[in-house]
Amino acid sequence: MPTPLNLEAAQRPLTGQDVRTLGLAALGGALEFYDFIIFVFFTTVIGQLFFPPDTPDWLRQLQAFGLFAAGYLARPLGGIIMAHFGDRTGRKRMFTLSVFMMAVPTLLIGSLPTYATAGYAAPLALLLLRMLQGAAVGGEVPGAWVFVSEHVPERRVGLACGTLTSGLTLGILLGSLVATTVNKVFSPEQVQAFAWRLPFLVGGVFGFLAVFLRRWLSETPVFEEMRQRRALVKELPLKAVLRGHGVAVVVSMLLTWVLTAGIVVVILMTPTLLQKLHGFPPAQALEAASVATLSLAVGCVAYGLFADRVGVGRALGLGCAVLLGVTYLFYLGVGTSPGQLVPLYALIGFCVGVVGVVPTVMVRAFPAEVRFSGLSFSYNVAYAIFGGLTPLFVTLMMKSHPLAPAHYVAALCGLGITVAVYLLSVGRARFAAVTPAS
Repeated sequence: MPTPLNLEAAQRPLTGQDVRTLGLAALGGALEFYDFIIFVFFTTVIGQLFFPPDTPDWLRQLQAFGLFAAGYLARPLGGIIMAHFGDRTGRKRMFTLSVFMMAVPTLLIGSLPTYATAGYAAPLALLLLRMLQGAAVGGEVPGAWVFVSEHVPERRVGLACGTLTSGLTLGILLGSLVATTVNKVFSPEQVQAFAWRLPFLVGGVFGFLAVFLRRWLSETPVFEEMRQRRALVKELPLKAVLRGHGVAVVVSMLLTWVLTAGIVVVILMTPTLLQKLHGFPPAQALEAASVATLSLAVGCVAYGLFADRVGVGRALGLGCAVLLGVTYLFYLGVGTSPGQLVPLYALIGFCVGVVGVVPTVMVRAFPAEVRFSGLSFSYNVAYAIFGGLTPLFVTLMMKSHPLAPAHYVAALCGLGITVAVYLLSVGRARFAAVTPAS
């Protein structure tokens, strides 16, 4: 049972210090996710510069995307290692280290010699730096959710996780806007000559700014209480997670799968699908995607607030049901009413905001002693699997089913509703609290 101190902390109002913590954490998350995602907007030029000039175009593009994917493959290992120390030595240290580990390789990518100068050493160095970025983001995302959830009152955990998730999505939007600006200001020849470096150099500076900002944050009260009570986990945290919290791991992995469906398919893949399926010009599709990403950021906060008011089970179930219906409205509507692309994309972007409820469930799924390790293992392994396979699976499905993206997202919404029913019944007590028990 919670101690009286925990109960009082859970019921206290949101303070100015809480708001500052949320703001700084979300800003740092946005800057770090910008650093990780900016690579995807320049894969074409990177492929041209970092591989032999006689490489076929399709192979060069595949190699460039392989470098991007390497960051995702490194996420589980980096996340597990950083979570281990986060549970043993403190959340803040890892929270600050993750953004530093992202800033350095981002800055170095912007300074790398190309294949013309360094030969095969250039792509190998780029691969190493992408893996370092992946390791950093593997610790950043779950660490940030844990950090903010343990700072705010219990009844505001949904808002905290939704706000942090909103910040991460704004990092995607920032990357898109910076890439668009670079391609508008500079000619293709200038972009290939030097301008592609600018977003990475700026991102590195952003990262060091985030490191500086996080110096103002304090360790979470939950971790401090555990340290004072000498209640920190004494064995390998991941071992404790796998031995005693299998249900929490499964639920967290399933919800991560739901999250990848919304983010990967609706936000990241759909701009390209709109061009292929319905002939939208690239600029128009990307403009609509930017509006959808902004709507997603707003939706994450809205759904976080909704979860605080009605509970995570109801918010997740209702949100997934609405997203299921809007998914077909969008994918069918853009084909019959192309002029409604922007409002329809904005609507579905907002509805994807239900993913803001997912971290609220996950931070409550594990006890504080192993929370960072449990969340990091579940989220990063599931994201590496489902996030990596989703584009391939959806693309293969589209050969026989043009509405495959809608069917896939709808199926995962059904999975989300199933998990929500579990949370409302069997899992109500298990996923109820963030504060440590006495």
